[in-house]
Amino acid sequence: MGLPFQTSEHAGPAHRPARLAAPVTTPTPLDSSLSELEKVNILIVDDLPEKHVVFRSILDELGQNIVSARSGKEALKFVLDQEFAVILLDVNMPDIDGLETASLIRQYKKTSQTPIVFITAYVDDVQARRGYALGAVDYIPSPVVPEVLRSKVRVFVELFRMNRQLQLQAVAREDLARSEAARTAAEEAIARADFLAEASEQLSRSLHLDETISAILSICVPMLGDRAILGLASPDGGVRRLEMFPAPAADDPEAFSQELRAVADEAVRDGQLRTWRQGDRSAVVCPLMAGDEVRGALALLGGADRFDPKQLALVREVAGRASIAMENARLYTAVQDADRRKNEFLAMLAHELRNPLAPIRNAVHIMRGDEVTQPTMNWARDVIGRQADHMARLVDDLLDVSRIVQGKVAVKPEPLSLASLVEHAVEASLPRVGSLDQVLHVELPAEQIVLQGDAVRLSQVLSNLINNASKFSGPHTTITLAAVYEAGEVKIMVRDQGAGIDPAFLPHIFDLFAQADQSLDRSQGGLGIGLTLVRHLVELHGGRVVAYSEGAGTGTEMSIYLPAHIESAEPTQPASQADPQAATPAASSRRILVVDDLAASAETLMMLLEMEGYEVRTASEGMSALKIAAEFRPDAVLLDIGLPGMNGFEVANRMRNLDETRDALLIALTGYGEAEARLRSEQAGFDFHMVKPADVNLLLAMLADPEGTRLQTGSATAKAA
Repeated sequence: MGLPFQTSEHAGPAHRPARLAAPVTTPTPLDSSLSELEKVNILIVDDLPEKHVVFRSILDELGQNIVSARSGKEALKFVLDQEFAVILLDVNMPDIDGLETASLIRQYKKTSQTPIVFITAYVDDVQARRGYALGAVDYIPSPVVPEVLRSKVRVFVELFRMNRQLQLQAVAREDLARSEAARTAAEEAIARADFLAEASEQLSRSLHLDETISAILSICVPMLGDRAILGLASPDGGVRRLEMFPAPAADDPEAFSQELRAVADEAVRDGQLRTWRQGDRSAVVCPLMAGDEVRGALALLGGADRFDPKQLALVREVAGRASIAMENARLYTAVQDADRRKNEFLAMLAHELRNPLAPIRNAVHIMRGDEVTQPTMNWARDVIGRQADHMARLVDDLLDVSRIVQGKVAVKPEPLSLASLVEHAVEASLPRVGSLDQVLHVELPAEQIVLQGDAVRLSQVLSNLINNASKFSGPHTTITLAAVYEAGEVKIMVRDQGAGIDPAFLPHIFDLFAQADQSLDRSQGGLGIGLTLVRHLVELHGGRVVAYSEGAGTGTEMSIYLPAHIESAEPTQPASQADPQAATPAASSRRILVVDDLAASAETLMMLLEMEGYEVRTASEGMSALKIAAEFRPDAVLLDIGLPGMNGFEVANRMRNLDETRDALLIALTGYGEAEARLRSEQAGFDFHMVKPADVNLLLAMLADPEGTRLQTGSATAKAA
């Protein structure tokens, strides 16, 4: 380590480090816990073994771990693996000297602050400045003075222990802070969970919208804000109704702030949470969602710093639960309304079905009289026929609605002339219009307008609109049917001068069973399904329907829009159909078997056919029908589908396998008119499928000329229903 003993001859730079280290040569004693700390490491780096012996003998008194390194490389290995309170480093060493070793030690983050004390026999100013620049805290001349070395090393040991103790205390404080924060967070989470559980419980107490809104507002104050405001979405995308808690005074500017109202409108329109600040007040507005649809907005007001991220998260949670509660209330109200409409409809249905039964019964009673004249008999028959037709139309409408709602109605589009379509609809509606001395005025464009549609269904649509206008208009009034063509579609309008529609009821006018007047003593009949049929049938054709009325007593305008185009050529007129009544049966050569488990139906049908000259037998179930058929050899079989035991499909299948009935005309008579029943009839071997009550004229035509009737109807089941 340089020159032999020269302690008294050192001057200049060798003494400057002593002044730097002087303030810490007498450390403050630590508390008793420091003395109990584990031993610290002291690294001695010197290439001479005897120096290690000397230093160990001097420092053993400190009772610490002495680690010896014989070179700079070995020292670097030690400092990477262990932590040292101080490093005693010889300046003059072969290979890597002390200054270079110090430079390498300082490059590691772990040892960048470890005290380094250089031990050397001589140092000049340049070397001293370089050493201090490398982070040396002191220079000790060699040979060392044991008391000086021991004292200085003791200082660094105590400083190391003090630093370690401070680190441990800092870690303990951090652990305590984390523990406190975790406890606080847990307490806040428990409080939030309790609050949300209580909120959910309160929101589930009622399924009425007004009570649910009151519960939402009371839940929010004061936990979420000083005041809560709930707004319901309006059709134009803004807020149409506001409920506040606590209730504001009339002169409260905050409650009626236009700026806050504008923020709420934005939240409703875009479905995003919005914040608002004005002076020392702030607010948050959270949309109330039902799926992707915005039902309203919840606004909470408070101080300027009230709504931090945690509070906003809680607001979102409450808003989500409030949305669910409001949607449940809305659905409950919808179910209640649907149930009410169902009950009203059932009452109307009973009323509408009983109405025609009364004249039928009266007519039957008259016909039973002993002195009934032929004109009276004819009149009674006409009454029964008209009322039976009315009941059949009611049932047909109900079946149409059922099939349309279930998606079982398919339209068969073909090119249709608008003029021809209107002509058929007007022809069907004229009897009703004429009975009230009403005038039906038709205005059509001069161009030939052509639509792609189902002639039967579109005629039904227009007839329904005309009949509806007639029903709600008084005698001697005018009904106008007008059409205009524009931009690839035709608009067909039916205007009347009748009762009009309350604007509040207009949005529901096309709902199933919806009627403005639900009282049983209302002057007009009907089940409230005609306009529902209109809407669905128009939509099946890719169109739309719109209702307009300025209010009660102002009349109504119904408009349908359908895709169309202008045809320059004259439309092809459909081939005229033969009159079913023109067909005459070869009565004496036709044998008919009627199979129906309803005795009254079988007997009346037998009587009707016998009056037409047919020979008729009846059966009430499948096995007896097969037995009678084998003996009677009928030319035609009228077979009910819903027979007890063996159903009509199976009976027909067996008849097709009997020699006696293999070529007979099989006609299904059933109350089932859907496509599946028609297909099963065809598969079972039926020639025709007729829905009860059967059209008598069409039935007679089938019996008289099956092939001709098949050609007219186009298929075995198309028009036979």
